[in-house]
Amino acid sequence: MTEHEFCSIAPSVKLGRSVKLSKFINLYGCSIGDETKIGAFVEIQKNSTVGRRCKISSHTFVCEGVTIEDNVFVGHGVTFINDSYPRATTPEGGLQTESDWRVETTLIKRGASIGSGSTILSNVVIGENAIVGAGSVVTRDVPANTIVAGNPAKVLRSIEASTPSKVNG
Repeated sequence: MTEHEFCSIAPSVKLGRSVKLSKFINLYGCSIGDETKIGAFVEIQKNSTVGRRCKISSHTFVCEGVTIEDNVFVGHGVTFINDSYPRATTPEGGLQTESDWRVETTLIKRGASIGSGSTILSNVVIGENAIVGAGSVVTRDVPANTIVAGNPAKVLRSIEASTPSKVNG
């Protein structure tokens, strides 16, 4: 693990071996797998998991309830959502607390790639080796071995399962 000044890493964080951490990150109550790289200005909240050999690029927000499996790429400025209908206050007008809402989960399967600037809504699964185009808004499940893009993200085409990096042509 590489530690830097200006990192906020809570004692509750579970870091795997050879994790690389940039400056200006905020990690608490999460688990980060072996050989994963976390870029600058990333926040990963409690009850979230990042697998082994992942790359989480700068300015990304991984909220509570997100599970990222092994070998996943997350581009710059990706935002995950864990509440479909967020509110600041209760129906009675008081500020909401954790007991006033339920975390909605998100699963990013092994080998997926999420392009920079994407937003991933809650209650979705992004399938194995799927690719989410930059700037997309993912509102529903993404099948394995497909490329999606747009707002809302739509399937553009399938990719060969054996060669997930072969996306042109």
